[in-house]
Amino acid sequence: MNLIVLAIPVFFLLIAVEWIAARILEPDAYRFSDSVADLGCGILDQVVDVFTKTLVFAGYLLLYDRFRMFSIPETSPWTWAACFVGVDFLYYWFHRFGHEVNAGWAAHVVHHQSEEYNLTVALRQGAFQQLFSWAFYLPLALLGFPPLVFLTSSALNTLYQFWIHTRLVGRLGPLEWVMNTPSHHRVHHGRNPKYIDRNHAGVFIVWDRLFGTFKEEEEEPVYGITTPVRTFDPVRAHFRHWAAMARLAARTPRWGDRLRIFVKPPGWRPADLGGFDAPPEVDRDTYRKFDVPVGKAVKVYVFVQFVALNLFSAWFLARQQDLAAGLRVALGLAIVWSVASLSALLDGRRWAPAFEGFRASTQVVLGALFFRP
Repeated sequence: MNLIVLAIPVFFLLIAVEWIAARILEPDAYRFSDSVADLGCGILDQVVDVFTKTLVFAGYLLLYDRFRMFSIPETSPWTWAACFVGVDFLYYWFHRFGHEVNAGWAAHVVHHQSEEYNLTVALRQGAFQQLFSWAFYLPLALLGFPPLVFLTSSALNTLYQFWIHTRLVGRLGPLEWVMNTPSHHRVHHGRNPKYIDRNHAGVFIVWDRLFGTFKEEEEEPVYGITTPVRTFDPVRAHFRHWAAMARLAARTPRWGDRLRIFVKPPGWRPADLGGFDAPPEVDRDTYRKFDVPVGKAVKVYVFVQFVALNLFSAWFLARQQDLAAGLRVALGLAIVWSVASLSALLDGRRWAPAFEGFRASTQVVLGALFFRP
C-alpha cells in the first residue's frame, strides 16, 4: 500500500479546514496561485515516483536479501519502533545533506520555494529527491529491517511532517523539547540568515539539538529562499537551480571548481567568481512576495481544471500498475503538460491562453480515443 496516496483525501480535507480557519486567524496565509503551484509540485512528485520507485527501492531489496547482518522479526513491536526511530535519524542526515550540498539542494529546494507557509506547502515536494534519499536508508537494510517495515516507517515519517506546515499552531510547551513542531519547522522554512539550514528533523527535534543545528523560533520568519523562484510553474521550478549551477560552472575556467559547485554548500562560488555569496538580511515589514495579477475568470477556469487534474491524477496513481507501460508514460506526460499549462496562465504568459486551448482540446480528443467504451 502507498500510504501517501491513501492519505491524499485527508490532506485535502485538512487543507480546507486550515483555509477556513486562516480566513479568521491569518487572512494572508493562503494565495490562490501559490497554493496551486504547491499542489502542482506534489502532483509532479507523485507522477515521477511512479517511474522511479522500483529503481530506488531495488538497492534496499538487494542489500536486505543478500547482505543483511541480522534477520529481524517483522512482527515484533520493537522492530517497528526501532525502524521508525532509525528512519527518522537517517532522514535527518539526508535532509541536512539536501541543505548543505548544492546538488542535494537542487533536488530539495522545490519544497522551500513557496513564500507562504500553510498545509499546501507540505505537499510541495521535489520530484527528484528520491534519487538521492534512497542511499541514506541502506544501513537499515544491512541491519536487517524488513522492507515492509521500512516502507511503512518511511511513509509514517512523511505523514507526520504534513501537520507541522502551519502558521496557526503556536508553541506546544514541553513537546517542543522532543518533537518537531510547527514552531520548529517555521524556522526551517525561513530565509532569514539566522534561520537558514536549521531544524532538519522529521519527527524528533532531538537530532538537531544533538548535532548543533537547532534554532528556536524568535520572530516569525520570512518564508522562501534567498533567490526567489519568481514563477508559479512547478516544472520550471524543478529545473531552476540545476540550470543556475550549470551556468555558474560554465563561467569558471577550472574543472575542479566546476565540480565543486555541485558538491559545495549553496552559495559557494570559486574565487574568480567572487567567493561565497552570503544570504542577505530580509525585513518582513518591507519584503514583497512574487505575485502576478490574474482575473477572476482565469482563477475560476484554473480552479475547475485543477480539480479535474487532481481527480485524474488520483485515478492514475491508483491504477498505475494496471496500465500498459506506454500508456502509463503517455498519461504521466499529459499530467505534466497540464500542470505546466495551467501554471502558465497564473504566470500571466502572453502565449498561455492559446497553449492551454491547444492542451485542453488535444487531451479531450485523445481521451475520447483511448478511453472510449
